[in-house]
Amino acid sequence: QVQLEESGGGLVQAGSSLRLSCVPSGYAFNRYHMGWFRQAPGKEREFVSVITWTGTETYYSDSVKGRFTISRDNAKSTVYLQMDSLKPEDTAVYYCAALIYYSTNYFAGDTYDYWGQGTQVTVSL
Repeated sequence: QVQLEESGGGLVQAGSSLRLSCVPSGYAFNRYHMGWFRQAPGKEREFVSVITWTGTETYYSDSVKGRFTISRDNAKSTVYLQMDSLKPEDTAVYYCAALIYYSTNYFAGDTYDYWGQGTQVTVSL
């Protein structure tokens, strides 16, 4: 059974940092690109970041570029999202997702194969 378990969310003040973790199981982690998406109340789900299955390429949305860093540890089958300089507009439920390695549709959530349940991030002023 495939599971993606996110953790690390919480309530923080603007300017703070959080590190999200995603631990998948039930599939070959090192054969999948890993992405992070988020959805704020009343808004569409949006792409945040992705790291390729080899870990050699990373991409970010313009809204988080320079503040967030994605990484993966294939030995631990874990993907991370380091979030610095958090802003109130970063408030959302954050989801990790897995995309098979031969796909390059990194930015479209509908193409991802597996999803986690999400972790809430709330940034206050």
